[in-house]
Amino acid sequence: MTRHILIDPITRIEGHGKIDIALDSHGKVSDARFQVPEFRGFEKFCEGRAAEEMPILTQKICGVCPTAHHIASTKALDDLFNVSPPLAAQKIRELIYHAFMFEDHLLHVYYLGGPDWLLGPDVPALQRNILGLADRMGKPFTSMMMAARNKSREIIARTSGSALYPVFGLPGGIAKSLNAEDLNFALSASDDMVAFARMSLDLFKKLLLKKSVLAEMMTDPLYYQPTYYLGMVDDAGRLSFYDGRIRVMDPTGTIHSTFEARDFSRHLVERVEPWTYMKTLALKDAGRDGFSGNEPDGIYRVGPLARLNVSSGISTPLAHAEYENMMNYFGIKPVHHTMAYHWARLIEVLYAAERTAELAGDSNILSAEIRNLPKPMLTEQSGTGACEAPRGTLFHDYRANSRAMILKLNLVVATQHNAAAICRSVYQAASRLISDGRVSERITNRIEMAYRAYDPCLACATH
Repeated sequence: MTRHILIDPITRIEGHGKIDIALDSHGKVSDARFQVPEFRGFEKFCEGRAAEEMPILTQKICGVCPTAHHIASTKALDDLFNVSPPLAAQKIRELIYHAFMFEDHLLHVYYLGGPDWLLGPDVPALQRNILGLADRMGKPFTSMMMAARNKSREIIARTSGSALYPVFGLPGGIAKSLNAEDLNFALSASDDMVAFARMSLDLFKKLLLKKSVLAEMMTDPLYYQPTYYLGMVDDAGRLSFYDGRIRVMDPTGTIHSTFEARDFSRHLVERVEPWTYMKTLALKDAGRDGFSGNEPDGIYRVGPLARLNVSSGISTPLAHAEYENMMNYFGIKPVHHTMAYHWARLIEVLYAAERTAELAGDSNILSAEIRNLPKPMLTEQSGTGACEAPRGTLFHDYRANSRAMILKLNLVVATQHNAAAICRSVYQAASRLISDGRVSERITNRIEMAYRAYDPCLACATH
């Protein structure tokens, strides 16, 4: 007789989800699934709307990563209308985007997944949150964290029109140029962002070197999963958030494939599962037969750990040094330890801060040339845009008629890429922690940690 253990709702994520663990008659795990029970339908009700509405409409999918959808959508419009933005417009888009990546990653580090390793997995659930973290870290540190996030959000607000839902993206450019006052604010704020990013990494490494619970979790076989990895890289093969080519690395560290964003459907396949409203993905040429077992069988991962695994390094000096520290710690690349997502995320926080400072220090960003007007569409056209959302690679793919009205829209978001790997991580943790049917809060929390490291966004995933 099958018995089910439900973890419902799962906590400290964006969106709604649950975990369903099936036990056999001996109390051992026979199956475990990470389920998303909500349906939203954005792809359908965008049909028939003007293409230019998409950056504003699609970003309403999410309350924590709307800027990623806004940027990917704006880039899809560039491609749809076959128009490139002027250099200043591209740099302003990048400035906003790196400030966004900084504050969004800190949301996970200190509010969502971070309490697991900052406080320890055995702290009671009522204390394992931002309030418990504030009590442990103290008011000065908590205030610094909030101030750093607020400053990055202010950069976004000043340049995009809104700290939460940008209103500046247009095909061929942006709606508003950057003035000297706002640029000076961004330059000053970026210094504080870099300082706090370094402080956060120092805190992480101190915990790691103390041989704490964090150090044990980092290399615990419970959270080890060999997979393929996918992420965006620049022309030199380095980490890139805003633009670049898509690189796939196999579990041995060999580059499997590299392709342009518009070609993603040739390499990836979306699948509908009967037990969740979240589509899953796999590599087309590597197959997939399930969510359990030890072989990668086409499952790949995206997000901070995947991006560092597929890249040859980082263009900013401080973040690159931290990248090398992490790779030396594990001694092998790619790193397959799921808990390393937390470390990779902090390295990306530093990169985002450094890149924000670089862009804010570029005088060319003040140019008044911020848009190249697109020509009217004369025939049915397609356009694809991509960027690295905080949780992984995001694709917006549009098809529009000659009047630029959306005929079909496909959004492929980070948590969908990770869906199969998350299911496998949950199954792996559950099957190793539950052997006699007995479950405690300590066990369920460690199972939840298996998905929380990915920082899943379920509102995006079930768009």
